Amino acid sequence: MTNKQVVEALYAAFAAGDMDAAAAVMAPDMTWNEAENYIFADRNPYIGAEAVFAGVFGRTAELFDDFAVEVGTFICEGETVAMQGRYSAIARATGERVNPHVVHWFTVRDGKIVAFQQHLDTFAMARALGQLA
Repeated sequence: MTNKQVVEALYAAFAAGDMDAAAAVMAPDMTWNEAENYIFADRNPYIGAEAVFAGVFGRTAELFDDFAVEVGTFICEGETVAMQGRYSAIARATGERVNPHVVHWFTVRDGKIVAFQQHLDTFAMARALGQLA
């Protein structure tokens, strides 16, 4: 698989709810960082798939309904794969629908994701979660 195909496989696995397939493209010691000032950045860095599933995706499911990643444009160079897209979700606390821009920055080595950095409109997410006055 190309590095882009590895990342596409991750998005497809998440969309299907197949955590085994998602874990299969993650290196065991993968480093995952949520965007600074985002609610889930409190545990950065997450190391390995289990930490990501519990600390990010488990908590996402608690706070949002209908959460999805709208995969957009990819840019690939060497080990780097970047995806510009959007999130789509409804915040349970407020009922507000959110659709912020997002950039995901991956490092892929030997067919495995070894690093992830999220870039996100944290203000929009905090407002939807009722964290702002």
